Amino acid sequence: MRFSMMNSWLWLRTVVVGVCLAGVDVMAADSGLRAGAARREVTPREPLPMWGYGGRHAALSTGRADPLNATALVLEAGGRRIAIVGLDLGRGPAESMMLRLRERIKAEAGVDHAFFGGSHTHHGPVLELTDAPGKGKGRFDAALRYYGELEEALGQVVFDAAGRLVPARLAVGATQLEGFNRNRHTKLQPKPVDRELAVLRVDDWDGKPIAVVVNFAAHPTSIPEQNLEWSADYPGALKSTVERELGGVAVFMQGAAGDLSTDRSGHGDYRQYGEALGREVVKLAAALTSEEMPGADLQVREQEFAFGSRTDFTNPLNAAVYALAFFPELIANYVDEFAGGLRPRLSVGLLGGDIAFVGVSGEFFCGHALRLKERARVRQLFFFGYCNGHHLYFPTIEAAAEGGYGADARVAPVALGAGERMMDTALTWLYQMRGRLGAKEPVAASAGEISP
Repeated sequence: MRFSMMNSWLWLRTVVVGVCLAGVDVMAADSGLRAGAARREVTPREPLPMWGYGGRHAALSTGRADPLNATALVLEAGGRRIAIVGLDLGRGPAESMMLRLRERIKAEAGVDHAFFGGSHTHHGPVLELTDAPGKGKGRFDAALRYYGELEEALGQVVFDAAGRLVPARLAVGATQLEGFNRNRHTKLQPKPVDRELAVLRVDDWDGKPIAVVVNFAAHPTSIPEQNLEWSADYPGALKSTVERELGGVAVFMQGAAGDLSTDRSGHGDYRQYGEALGREVVKLAAALTSEEMPGADLQVREQEFAFGSRTDFTNPLNAAVYALAFFPELIANYVDEFAGGLRPRLSVGLLGGDIAFVGVSGEFFCGHALRLKERARVRQLFFFGYCNGHHLYFPTIEAAAEGGYGADARVAPVALGAGERMMDTALTWLYQMRGRLGAKEPVAASAGEISP
């Protein structure tokens, strides 16, 4: 009798504990948000031409100062998944690679949309060469081999993150930082500067960080162009500091840095600067309280625009000038891509109705981001530059009128007002997603929208 009663008690306790644990699982599942993160190294293993400084021409890399990584956060809400992928590269993937990656991660990991954002380091590899005579084949076969390895690594880092999805909580916050960036373009006062450091911290159900997304705008040009070693520049040191202090995976997403450079006065070299900025991230992220997001939804809209060019890349004289400034194989691919005008991409996501992600495929001047943040009226807007492609500089109209590097047609060939037009589209979408504008109201933008 005693044995039977003991068995009954053990059975009852098991059932009760099981029900309680199941209740915890149900609560977690009902949180409305799941997240997973991962990291993969993408440093080239062979000498390749380096991206960013024209003065190097086709000089090959000579080694590695620090590793180049891809870090990914996958978020799932409302039955939809997105990936935010930060790359220690000068730009996002070339169009053909990006389209193949998106198709694959959709089919194999259920990731509906992705923001592939380059940090804009000027000590990463050239990504624009192709397997055609005079455009890379034969002279830069090592680069073509690397592109295959890079594509595989970027797909895998998203697969890894998607494979680690767990119920999650989320915290967002921002602060204004003085003394970390400056406007390198305009001579007019007051100079616009986006000083916002924005952080998204994602925790698991026990409060342990899964990932910290860092969004800040400053050109990673801290290392002299004569140095031919691979380096993530300051974002690498920033991410290492955040991961060491907080845990999880740090994802750095560059902002609208077209006219913004670092202000390293008082911060030392690129590593010290990155560590100092990383400590500001830790201070901000540690002060945030993550929250459940029951019933959270995730909306995404994308559009490929079509704009004319201020520079005729099909003109042999223009092409020759660019080829001398950089190197012929690189420019041949730009001529192909921009021959019919520029086709930049805008990607806009809205999580939980008040957290916005805006990705643009170029070097947008900070005025674009400042105005969009002010006008969008959301809890937090993350602005991702160099995202899902690269179409050179997008100055504001007033910056183009002033002229200077980054604003003239040599490096900013896109038609005047293109950036403003894309920002107006992003703004309209964000209000439509929140139900404040009719979803069917026409938007004054080019055809080609991609919407689920």
